[in-house]
This record gives sequence, C-alpha cells and structure tokens, in this order.
Amino acid sequence: MSDGWDDSWNNAKPFNDNQGNHDKYYRNSNFRRGAPRDKQNRNYDRKPRNSNPTTTIQVPTNMVGRIIGRGGSKISDLQFNSGANIKVTKNTEGMNTMVEITGSEEAIKRATEMIEDLTKERPPPATLTSESHDNSCKEMPPIQIDWKALAEESERYQKEQFDKLPPIKKNFYKEDPEVTNMSNKEVEAFRAANNNIVVSRMYKQGEKEKIPIPNPVTTFEQAFRDYPEILEEIAKQGFQHPSPIQSQAWPVLLSGDDLIGIAQTGTGKTLAFLLPALIHIEGQPVPREERMGPSVLVMAPTRELALQIDKEVKKYYYKGIKALCVYGGGNRREQINTLNTGVDVIIATPGRLNDLVEAGHISVKSITYVVLDEADRMLDMGFEPQIRKVLYDIRPDRQTVMTSATWPIGVRRLADSYMINPVQVYVGTLDLAACHSVTQHIVLLDDTEEAKFETVLDFVANMSPEEKAIIFCGKKARADYLASELALRGFECQAIHGDREQVDREQALADITDGTVQILIATDVASRGLDIEDISHVINYDFPRNIEEYVHRVGRTGRAGRTGCSISYFTRADWASAKDLIPILEEANQYVPEEIFEMSKRYEAWRERKDQERARDGGGRRGGGRGGGRFHDGW
Repeated sequence: MSDGWDDSWNNAKPFNDNQGNHDKYYRNSNFRRGAPRDKQNRNYDRKPRNSNPTTTIQVPTNMVGRIIGRGGSKISDLQFNSGANIKVTKNTEGMNTMVEITGSEEAIKRATEMIEDLTKERPPPATLTSESHDNSCKEMPPIQIDWKALAEESERYQKEQFDKLPPIKKNFYKEDPEVTNMSNKEVEAFRAANNNIVVSRMYKQGEKEKIPIPNPVTTFEQAFRDYPEILEEIAKQGFQHPSPIQSQAWPVLLSGDDLIGIAQTGTGKTLAFLLPALIHIEGQPVPREERMGPSVLVMAPTRELALQIDKEVKKYYYKGIKALCVYGGGNRREQINTLNTGVDVIIATPGRLNDLVEAGHISVKSITYVVLDEADRMLDMGFEPQIRKVLYDIRPDRQTVMTSATWPIGVRRLADSYMINPVQVYVGTLDLAACHSVTQHIVLLDDTEEAKFETVLDFVANMSPEEKAIIFCGKKARADYLASELALRGFECQAIHGDREQVDREQALADITDGTVQILIATDVASRGLDIEDISHVINYDFPRNIEEYVHRVGRTGRAGRTGCSISYFTRADWASAKDLIPILEEANQYVPEEIFEMSKRYEAWRERKDQERARDGGGRRGGGRGGGRFHDGW
C-alpha cells in the first residue's frame, strides 16, 4: 500500500453521547472531553487499551473500499454495530491487506463476521444464453394486449370514481334587471364601444341546442349585488368600472359556463376569473372543511406570473378563503407544510404541480374550478403533457377557464378537448396585435454589440426620475453582462432570468415595482403576466425570435389605462422578422421605416432562391429563420 494512505477514517469514534453531560467517551481513547491533554504526545488518543485484545485479519485489497465506505461512513457503521475498534492498516501480504480489530471477544467476533460478509465474493448475475433464450421463446408465446379494451376499462373505472364524487354547483348568477332589459342594439353598442368585444359560443361537433350568452354588465353592482363583501373589496382597490373583458366574463362565469378569454395583457383578465372563483368556492354544497383538498386550481406558465396571481388573490379577502402558490425554485417543504394546513386555491406552475400531485400532497379530486392562465405561453413552453396529465384526474363536470393573448391552433385543440360548449370572449381582434396604448419605435442599427450598447446607454442616461424601463435581451448571459456594465457606469438596475435564484428574482421584481431601481433587464421569462403598472418604456435590446413574443414584450407597458413606449433595436440579423412585424405596426397605426419593407422583400427573395436551389439539388438543409442568410447579397 502507498505511504500516503489516508487513514483519517481510522480516528476514534464516539460510542456514547450523553446529551445531558459534556463528557463524551471515545472508543480506544484514554481521555475524556474536558480532561487535560498531553501536549507532548500527539498520539495520546490512539493508545490502545491494554485490557482489550487485538485480532488481525486479512481481507482482499480490492475489497478495502467496501470496508471504509465513502468518507469513512461504512467503517464507522461497522464499529458502532459491532462495538469493536476497526483499523485498516497499511500492511499488506500478497493480495491482502491487514485489518486490526480491537475489543471484547464478542465484539471482535461480530466485527469479523460483518467484515467477512461484506467482502465475500458475490456470484455474477445470471446471463441469458442464446439457447435458453430460444427455449424460453418457444415455451412462452408473446402475450397479445388488447389496448382498446384496456383503454375502455380505464375510462369505465375513471367514470365510476367520478360518479362517486358529490355534486357541484356552478350557477350563482342573478341577472340585474337593467342588464336583462338591454336591447340587442344596446348590447352591440356597448361591446363595440369597449374595445370591440366579440362573443361567441364554441359547440361540440353535432351539438344542436343553442345556449344563450348573457348580456354584459356595465357596473360592479350589476355583477355582485348579492355579494356585498366582494363589492367592498373592489371599492378598496379604487376601480371605477369593469374592464371590457370583466364586463362580459363575469356574467358568463357566474352562470357556470366555461370561458375562453382572449385579450392583451394588462386588461384585467386575472380579476375576471378570480372573483367568480371566490363565489364558486363558498357556494359548493360540501362545506369547505369537509372537502378532500383545494376547490380551485390556477395553472400559470412561469413562477413570476404564478406569484403575481397569488398577490392578486391576497388583495381580496372573502370568507377566509386561503390560497397557496406552488412553483419550482420555492421551498418545497414549506409549500407542503402549508398544504397540510388546508387551502382553497392552488396557484401553480405545471412542473411543481405534477410533482406534488404524484407525491400525494395535493388531491385534485376536490377541484371543481380550473383556470389555465396564459395558455398559449404554457403550450409554447412545452407544458401540454403536464396540463393534460393533471386535467385527466380532475372531474369532467368542472368549470374551466382559459385565458390567452393569442389564439393559436394548440390552444384551440386544448379547448376542444377539455371544455364544454365554452363561451369565447375576445377583446379587440383574434389576429395578433400589439396594445394600442403603446407607441412603437423601430430603431435600425448596425449589427454590432457596440452599436446597441451605446444606444441603450444614451437612453438610460436621459431617463427622467419618474420613468421605468424593462430592457429585454435574448440570452441570460447578455442580460447579466448588460446589468453589470450599466451598474459600473452608476446606473442602478436589476436583472431577471431563469438562472437566477428565486429569491433574487423576487427581489428584482420588488425593486422595480417599488422604485428602488428604474431599470429591469430581463429575458422572455418576464414578458408574460408581470403586472407592473408604471413601466413607461420597453426596450427590445435583442429583437425576439418570433412575433408573438414581440407582442407580449410590448404589452409590459401601457397598462392600467396608461400610455407607454416601446423601442426595438432592429439589425440585419433580424431581417427574417421584418415581414411579420409590418402588419403589427400597421394595425396599431405606427410608423414603419422604409428599410423594414426593403428587408422583408430581400428576405423573401433570398428564401425563394434558396428553395429553388434546394429543389434543383434534390433536397438539403433549409436556410432561413432568425439570421438566416445574414451575409447574403443585399447587405
């Protein structure tokens, strides 16, 4: 064995720890804690006790690791369980290493037996020979599985379980006489005047019965006249009248219908589904204290949006209803402890929700009201499997709400699978569009880091004290770099992205919200759902990879009745986005630089040539996309 053998795991270990006494006795030692030590003899604690015999055994050198264990953990266990002191020496004889065992005869015997059992050779795992494999195949014919029958059996069992659940109540709406008496023309005029509200009902294929859609409410009292506590909470927040999405969503949800709410960010979608949820919780036939778990589930794509919804819920105290936000990056043990005390509303990101459901900490059998907030974003982030997994175990007669800023095919498919004749309420247009309360500027720059940095530095240096800005970057590293560079130049700012610790992300949001800093540098993790009302500017330092993200970034400003400004740095590397950007700007009556039109034409021409070359060459990798062909002709 090597002279450098590390025998730190051979140090004496305590075998008796009296918690009420400071004296700890150490096996194979001649001192008590607190007794004077012999400073001249550094090995005073290794003197063997003459009263105990020592036995030496041999073990295969290649088995020494089994005795020692990682960090000496195994040898400590052996000493504790046997009552003997065990020391692996540096002495070897052939292929064996000497192990000294000191203690009583019984202790030595126990330690020897344990070591022998630990170091004996294990028989190799049985291998499957080709002959035995052939025989087994002959003897056991392949099992035919009737997957269709299994699926039908599973559905039958699931239905039996759901049939055992208590009934639920979904309709709590008493229409105000003023709302009932609205003529069709008055309803149409109100909807047109409030951001062009469009309402329709999606029927299942073959559905014949036409179900009426409630008229919109124009005041809070019309919606919640029978719920004075809610009216009182709304009054505390200082709202004057319902937002367009709220005026139509509240009658629909209070009537017990499923709802698809499509509106741009900052339009009050959270409150649209939250207040009916509170009434739904309290109005169920089964008392809250007798339910198996929460009654309302709200799923959100990011922890920031989940925390924002949780913050909104806590603004409205109603009948002692309790909510809990669960998300990855948060303290899992604390979340579980709070769950065990009983909660009525769960606000969750899909990953952490599935984790806690599978571990048995959340029962979804009691959930009767489900919200999929920012459904388009959840699908973009790849959460569809987790969403479907959770919804499969929730009773099918639940009330379901889905909110989205866009209406892509994935969201439509999800709605068709899990909603029953939902009412679709969209404000503005189903086509992708940016907020009209935001002035959009496109700044064309050279494709260099220096050009972007000097431009943003000039903007930051000229910000007024009352202004706040979110600067969006395409990469986490760039967000950190930009935050550091601005900080070195004396500009206080915060950064938020997926690699930052949750506590740092929450602090960043708190700092920009309360005005501690004026600048938040972010990746797209912050482009959805963050409700910071007084953001005056959004800067797209890196133009987003798709036009949907552009719309959602722009939506971070111009919120809650305010106006805002977005500034997007556009370089030749972004030419693939020019075509999709043009209709967004034109729809909002914004100026489109002539260079953007030229970029769009050149990119389309370049892509057409590439398609022709690929067809002529018999296939090959397709160019295009972000930065596709950035160095080709035209630049």
